[in-house]
Amino acid sequence: MNTSADLRRDARHFQAPILHKSLLQVATSFGGFWASCAAMYLLSDISYWLSLALAPLAAGFLVRIFIIQHDCGHWSFFRERRANDLLGFACSLFTLAPYASWRRQHAGHHGVWNNLDRRQSGADIYSSCLTVAEYNDLSPWRRWWYRTTRHPLVANLLLPPLVFLGLYRVPFDAPPTWRRERRAVYVTDAALVALFGGLGLLLGFGEVASIQLPVMILASIIGVWLFSVQHRAETTRWARERDWDPVSASLQGSTCLRLPAVLQWFTGNIGFHHVHHLNARIPNYRLQECHESIRELHDVPTLSLRAGLGAVRYALWDEQRGRMVTFREAGRISDTAMPPACPAGRPPVVKAGD
Repeated sequence: MNTSADLRRDARHFQAPILHKSLLQVATSFGGFWASCAAMYLLSDISYWLSLALAPLAAGFLVRIFIIQHDCGHWSFFRERRANDLLGFACSLFTLAPYASWRRQHAGHHGVWNNLDRRQSGADIYSSCLTVAEYNDLSPWRRWWYRTTRHPLVANLLLPPLVFLGLYRVPFDAPPTWRRERRAVYVTDAALVALFGGLGLLLGFGEVASIQLPVMILASIIGVWLFSVQHRAETTRWARERDWDPVSASLQGSTCLRLPAVLQWFTGNIGFHHVHHLNARIPNYRLQECHESIRELHDVPTLSLRAGLGAVRYALWDEQRGRMVTFREAGRISDTAMPPACPAGRPPVVKAGD
């Protein structure tokens, strides 16, 4: 059996980017996005609803562009760091996620994922959670707030568009010491004003908003779901610092999301998330190749599309049972931990001297 060092060494064989594959992915992703958006603008003159039917297709290409930005953030898409950074910035003008600050924030995630003792070091709500005991220790108000913000309708439908369209316009998650990254947020904003301002002057601001907003909303929801369920499914494991190491966290703290071939293509193979966490320098188009070549990578928590859609319900880590649980399951755990209630209609027995 391979040791952790063996696995990391074997995975390194797949981290070299292949230039023609990177360039082909850029061409198909950007080309597909521009073509689908152009078709939406043309169809809107006939019927806006017919145009809107193409929004999922355009959103799929936009998710693929975000995967390229994600790879650039790990400096894995090209051999040269500068080429990665230039393409990553170009991607951010379509994904609306400021490249430099997102890259640094995401790098922090790769140092703490599924580590119970380092959850507060910059991780977002999608890659962090409370334990059942911590949740039960909260005040009723804080429990309600935590439960509301993690409800699938809020966390996976309402918040993603707000984050990409609103919060990313300011350096809300960048500490004051991140001066370069904070400036880069406003540089991105200025470029977005120029890009969409010019498009608005050419086609009409209402027309641009009616096409780009639905696409962006759909893409943000899909993208957040992709990254969140791969650390929050029932079978993913969390560990305390003393028991945490990057290899076991890759294999047990991340999932393999097996999607239909067409969805795997649009999501840039990011479903092989356990491979990505084992070695973040592997470009997305080599993740499956790495997974299939190393036998030890097959025995990991695996999700189907249906299971992945249901995984958004798991929000708490049960240290006693060693698995993720839903809020409803956590409630049942709390009930069984409480002393039995008095039978209905019978007062408690009071012993002499009590």
